[in-house]
Amino acid sequence: MYDYDLLVVGSANADLVIGVERRPTAGETVLGSDLTVHPGGKGANQAVAAARLGARTALLARVGNDAHGRLLLDSQRAAGVDTVGVLVGGAPTGVALITVDPSGDNSIVVSPGANGRLTPGDIRAAGSLFQASRVVSAQLEIPLETVVEVVRNLADDSRFVLNPSPPRPLPREVLAACDPLIVNEHEARVLIGADAGPEPEDWARRLLALGPSSVVITLGEQGALVASGPGPGSGCRPCGSRPWTRPGRVTRSPRRWPGGWGVGSRWPRPPRTPPGSGPRRSHAPVRRSPSRRRRRSLRCEEGRNSEPPSRGRAGRVGPR
Repeated sequence: MYDYDLLVVGSANADLVIGVERRPTAGETVLGSDLTVHPGGKGANQAVAAARLGARTALLARVGNDAHGRLLLDSQRAAGVDTVGVLVGGAPTGVALITVDPSGDNSIVVSPGANGRLTPGDIRAAGSLFQASRVVSAQLEIPLETVVEVVRNLADDSRFVLNPSPPRPLPREVLAACDPLIVNEHEARVLIGADAGPEPEDWARRLLALGPSSVVITLGEQGALVASGPGPGSGCRPCGSRPWTRPGRVTRSPRRWPGGWGVGSRWPRPPRTPPGSGPRRSHAPVRRSPSRRRRRSLRCEEGRNSEPPSRGRAGRVGPR
C-alpha cells in the first residue's frame, strides 16, 4: 500500500510578475504595473494541481530560508501537499522574473537559486519517499544528474513521468524509464532533432523509438496526443476521451497534462462497499415543510372554514 499517489521532484519558484504595455527592446526602459508575487515553479505547480484533483501528493524540492521560501511552503500546505520532502536553505529561493503584455505574451528569466542545489545526495536521502509513492514526476528545472538519480531510486512497481522542460538531450537511462514522457511541440523537436517530421503522429513515433514506454504530446487548444509503444508493459491503457490506445498507435486526448496525469484513472479507487454491508437507507416517505405559497393558501382555507370573525373595538375584522 502506498502512502502517496504522486511524488513530485522538481522546482519551486517565486514568480515576480509585472504587466507592461509592451516589452522593452535592448537598452530600453519601460514603466510597468505594480509588482505581484505568486508561488510557482514547474514542480510546485504540478504538486498543487494533483492535490487539488484529490491525489495524495508529496513534494521533494529545495527552497531558501527566506520570505519566498515561506510563501511556497504555505501555498503547498494550503493545497494539501505534504511538504515533508521540501529542503530549506543552501541558497536563496528560485525566482522567475516575468513581464506580461496586454495580449498575454510574456518574457521570463529564471534564477534557479535553491533549485540548482537539489543534489543526487538529497534524492538518495529521501529514499523512503520513493518507496512510498505510486507515481513519481519530474521536470528539468533541477539538475539533470538529480533527475538521473530519481530514476535510479524508483520503487520496482512505480511509474515515472517526465516533463523535459526546459528541454535538453536526455540519457537513454532516463528516457527508458518514462511512462509517459510529456512534451509540447518545441520540446519534441529538441529531443528528436531537425528531421522531426511535419505531424504530431510522426513526432510520437520518433519519440517512442528513443525508449519511453509511452508519450504524451500536448497540442494547446487541440488537446493532447497519446501514444504507447510495443514492448513489455505495453498494451491498452487509459488516455482520456477515447478510452484505449493500441501498442504503437496514437490517440488524441483532451486530458490536462502533466499535473493531472492519472488522477482518477491511473490510481486505484476506494473499494466498493459490498451489498448489504453499508448503512441501510430508510424508504419511508420524506415529509417536507410546505412552501410559502402553500402556507398562505392553507391560512386562507382555514379562514373560510372558520366561524365569521367578530368585530373589534376599532371596527377591524378578525384577530390581529
